[in-house]
Amino acid sequence: MKTHFRSATWTIPLYYAAAATVIGLVLPRLELGIFPRLSSDVTVASATAIYSSIASGMLALTGVVFSLVFLMIQFSATAYTPRLVPWISRDPFLWHAVGVFIATFIYAVAALAFLDRKPAKVPYGSTKLELALLLASVAMFIGLIQRVGQLQISRMLQFTGDQGRKVIHKTYEYLTESAPTTESYDFRALPVTQTMLHRAGPQAILALDGAKLVKLAKSSGAVIEILASVGDTVADFTPVLQVFGATELIDERALTKSIEMGNERTFEQDPKYALRLLVDIAIRALSPAINDPTTAVQALDQIQDLLMRLGRRRLEIGQFRDDGGEIRLVVSYPSWEDFLRLAFDEILHYGAESVQVMRRMGALLRDLDVRLPEERRGALGYWEQRLHTSIARSFHDEEEKLAASIADRQGLGVSHRQISKE
Repeated sequence: MKTHFRSATWTIPLYYAAAATVIGLVLPRLELGIFPRLSSDVTVASATAIYSSIASGMLALTGVVFSLVFLMIQFSATAYTPRLVPWISRDPFLWHAVGVFIATFIYAVAALAFLDRKPAKVPYGSTKLELALLLASVAMFIGLIQRVGQLQISRMLQFTGDQGRKVIHKTYEYLTESAPTTESYDFRALPVTQTMLHRAGPQAILALDGAKLVKLAKSSGAVIEILASVGDTVADFTPVLQVFGATELIDERALTKSIEMGNERTFEQDPKYALRLLVDIAIRALSPAINDPTTAVQALDQIQDLLMRLGRRRLEIGQFRDDGGEIRLVVSYPSWEDFLRLAFDEILHYGAESVQVMRRMGALLRDLDVRLPEERRGALGYWEQRLHTSIARSFHDEEEKLAASIADRQGLGVSHRQISKE
């Protein structure tokens, strides 16, 4: 594990503004100083009119475009989950577009201020640069229109699923790969020599620098146990970690720097977060106010893919060792049963009266049962029983029960009747 401190995307337009200001003030002077005879064919009056139009038009366009974009983001969040809004608004393309718009405006103003100098000439390079910025602004505007189109539900589900697939690939090894053979031991039999408490308002644990924590533990001959999982929110005075068997106290500032905190969860080291968002989208779609079971079925498509990947990975990865094979860091990671409960519990509850959702969940469980290793199938039996119980409780007509019990990957598409295992 490695801590990654994210830079603020809002600083991107500041860099564009600063660069445009410096270039706008320096470039025309350099041109006339080094190449005094090189000037544009555009007259000063025409250049003044062009720069004035670009400056005024770009300022108005920037306000209108981004008001509409962020209004669309907020409106779309009501159909998904508000927890996706920060990820949409942090899209670097949006902020680079803001930067290009601002740079075009500032450079036009700077170039306009230089035109009344004597001798009255229009610098050649400055004119071409302004034209390039204008074309870049048009390209960014087209790109923003395309980005707004990506806010449709299928694209957002795909985006969320992709984030989950990335963290699964980065975090877990395949079951077929060789597991560590070093035996474990009861480190809790060692005395607790240090406890670190959270000393701030409620914050989520975003990431752990595992390599640094292992190094700190080894240097004092200790074992560090993280008491809160990545994704957990800790309040003031909540124990975050304990140190067992240390020969000397570990610098608490070094421990604090090894744990990244933030106001909201991220995908970086949190394999449950993508599932959490997909479930949020599904149950929001199943609410009486929206009543859109097809969106819930689409969310289950992504959930199935994530569970299929998780089921073929080694999830028991909570112990980290030093180069000598000694356990130095213990972190709590979700089990296979934790993932299944997160994926199914709420959707099964809120979608219990939807034939479409029940059929899709039946197909999902059937596919997992057929394609996953034997060691993952035991936990699936519990959820198959929960599904049958929910159908029996929600549908009183026998034909409706039968229809809801048929496995169907589309919900209401091609039926696949389940074969009795008895």
